[in-house]
Amino acid sequence: MKAFFTWLASSALPFAALAQTDAPVAPAQTNAPAYTLKDFAALPLMDAPALSPNGLHIASRVAVNGEQRLVIADVHEGADRIRSIGLSDNDLNWWQWVNDDWLIAGVGAESNVQGTPWYISRVVSIKRDGSKVILLAKKDAAQNADDVIWMARDGTPRIMLSYQTSIFYNEPGFWPRVDEIDVSTGRMHSVVAPKTFVRSWFADAAGTVRMGVGYSDATRTAKLVYRPDGKASFRTIDRADRRRGESLVSPLLFTADPNKAIAEDDREGTDALYELDLTTLELGKKIFSAPGFDIGSISTDSSGMALAGVAYTANGPSVHWFDATLAKIQADLDKAVPDRRARIISLSRDRQRMIVHVGSADQPGAYYYYDTNAGAMSLLSKVSSRFSTKTHLGPVKTIHYKARDGLDIAAVLTLPVGSAAKDLPLILMPHGGPFARDSEDWDWWVQFLAWRGYAVLQPNYRGSSGYGTAFAEKGEGQWGLAMQDDLNDAVDWAVKQGIADPKRVCMVGASYGGYAAMRAAQRDPAKYRCAVSYAGVSDLAAMMRYDRRFLNHGTRQDWLKEQAPDFASVSPVHFASQFATPILLMHGKKDRRVQVNQSREMAEKLKAAGKVEGRDYIYVEQPLADHHFSREADRLEFLEQMDAFLKAHNPA
Repeated sequence: MKAFFTWLASSALPFAALAQTDAPVAPAQTNAPAYTLKDFAALPLMDAPALSPNGLHIASRVAVNGEQRLVIADVHEGADRIRSIGLSDNDLNWWQWVNDDWLIAGVGAESNVQGTPWYISRVVSIKRDGSKVILLAKKDAAQNADDVIWMARDGTPRIMLSYQTSIFYNEPGFWPRVDEIDVSTGRMHSVVAPKTFVRSWFADAAGTVRMGVGYSDATRTAKLVYRPDGKASFRTIDRADRRRGESLVSPLLFTADPNKAIAEDDREGTDALYELDLTTLELGKKIFSAPGFDIGSISTDSSGMALAGVAYTANGPSVHWFDATLAKIQADLDKAVPDRRARIISLSRDRQRMIVHVGSADQPGAYYYYDTNAGAMSLLSKVSSRFSTKTHLGPVKTIHYKARDGLDIAAVLTLPVGSAAKDLPLILMPHGGPFARDSEDWDWWVQFLAWRGYAVLQPNYRGSSGYGTAFAEKGEGQWGLAMQDDLNDAVDWAVKQGIADPKRVCMVGASYGGYAAMRAAQRDPAKYRCAVSYAGVSDLAAMMRYDRRFLNHGTRQDWLKEQAPDFASVSPVHFASQFATPILLMHGKKDRRVQVNQSREMAEKLKAAGKVEGRDYIYVEQPLADHHFSREADRLEFLEQMDAFLKAHNPA
């Protein structure tokens, strides 16, 4: 595997003075400045900052010269105490503090294995002062080696890592083992040996591996192995056949009571939190639900054995705090910024220091450092240097419309600043996934289009996540069919409301949204003046073949067949002659999720069908771009190409 990091010392990173007091103030609308495409394309100055346990150090993804880097900073020492880590061609997938001097990061890269490109994952440990970086399990790890299932809470630099040691299915090392690792030295010792079919291990807060979830891709069967303590042997306590739609109930959190845990279940239609009896595997009292919405991630208290909070997305990102102190702080923050949203992003172990993001769907906002003992809120960094924290861009709200079969669908509507919501050019923007969803949150791409004068409508069509099991299941077998109808019905709603001009509608999307844009150009050309696909899927059969290089590819293939039983009939690549709507196709050559050939082949088929490049279609391949717009230059080129294309085919 290639070298992961290039270190450099820098005192010119885009942090505000870290100790400067700059508490959030209520926004005041000002005249919108003359923005440029570069303003919207700029990478976030700070993204997902995480506090060390003592709350005195920060690790964050930061934009440096148009590329993303991991940065470690001391809160009170200023720019001379900032360390920047370059990622080269490797992905930075996550990062966490282990103690006040060491953090770990999950990284990944594509590597050629026996002539086939495979995605390889690893964990590195990083000393806070930048003097040491260690690739963990360097000599032993195989394909997947980034599953950290436990970290010490006593200040020692210890973790437990679950990882493969072989890529061959018939070898014991194909099934992950668990080792305890001293991240300051890389030394490790075995905790749990590989167990056939067990792919995921789970530990309690004390560091005892208590549970494993097993899965056979060949038979599509799952099992749950469990032990009450570290001295007992694992025994199988539950089984499930995925082909019959059965599932396992596994804990999210082991409590202080060794016989109790907390789990999530959708027995009432949406995922909610329940008590779980580990001796009977029976769900008990419901702890929390968000009516109409699935819950998201949980956070624990300082002991790791009780809930502190649970995140979920309603119309926008939300949180419910079980911890009374955090609930009070959240309530105070909400009162201080009534027209924005305050989110506690990261906490010190004693819960006295925290990072808070304050922003809204029409404003990227800023990150603040809040010391509750001092009662002071200090600016860490704006999310963007291009947009004032006092200026609001396109207003955003959630609307509901009825699909043609009566299904209620939520959608996010963004309007141009200062424009009457009447007869506007419309961009219909389906999200990727498709098991994902849009909500009222800052979106640089959407706000760019609204700034250009378009209304933007983002439907959470059937099959989207977050609205419960039944809603998600309505997407099964409906790729390019009823899911596509939901998108068309959103356009009809906007026209009926008088918001959109029916003669000025384009569909724009990425990933699955890109697929939907291709499908619109092929299936419904009378409805759309143009279409834009970024990293879209054109050939579902080719997508399935590509997925075979991933672990559990059989299950992934089952899922894709459920979504589209007849690949050929809903794959745009087979219907190039039917395209009657001009389409812009863009794709990154380094896309590791949707292979660039998906757009290349679509462009080739359009040309072979007699479509004229530059008139009927445009294909742009970005040599350094990935699936996630990780580089500012790629964002900018995309906005430039899309802007020119929309001006030509659907001017605002």
